[in-house]
Amino acid sequence: MQTDKRADHVTREHILKLLSDFEVAKVSTAETAPKLLEGEEFVDLEQLSSGVQCADGAGTPMGRVLPRKAVHEETWSKIVTQLQIRNAAVEHA
Repeated sequence: MQTDKRADHVTREHILKLLSDFEVAKVSTAETAPKLLEGEEFVDLEQLSSGVQCADGAGTPMGRVLPRKAVHEETWSKIVTQLQIRNAAVEHA
């Protein structure tokens, strides 16, 4: 369990460092939306072990999500890579 928490912390840091100032502003704006639309992809920064998720329209806690639409495709690809690294580290711990 401790390994998961450490991996989550490190991964969150790496993901947030990937964001440009423009992307940070878009993520901040997205946080004020009432919810993601059904089918929109996102990463829950508090549940990184869940990986990339799709919104079901039932309401996702917006204050902690990183919507795919808020970042450039290149950044999204790097975020997915960070999640894969995190999962591999936890599996091998």
